[in-house]
Amino acid sequence: MCRNIRTLHNFEPAASDDEVHAAALQYVRKIAGTTKPSKANQEVFDRAVEEVAHLTRHLVDDLVTNAPAKDREVEAAKAKTRAAKRYAPG
Repeated sequence: MCRNIRTLHNFEPAASDDEVHAAALQYVRKIAGTTKPSKANQEVFDRAVEEVAHLTRHLVDDLVTNAPAKDREVEAAKAKTRAAKRYAPG
């Protein structure tokens, strides 16, 4: 589950609210040990996702770096190349 959480800091354009929410959702799923909570736990699960997303947004916005921002498309191409090598037959 957690391999879907991507680095959100120091990208241009900056991480969207949807990306932050998706990372928070994956984190809470991992911690809770479920991808779909029961009806009894739905409210607390949703609240945890919102709180983690809120704190993640603050973290990403407040982090400071001297490194130049990474280009999302370039980084995605690098990841695709690494995956192709990793999963290549033979």
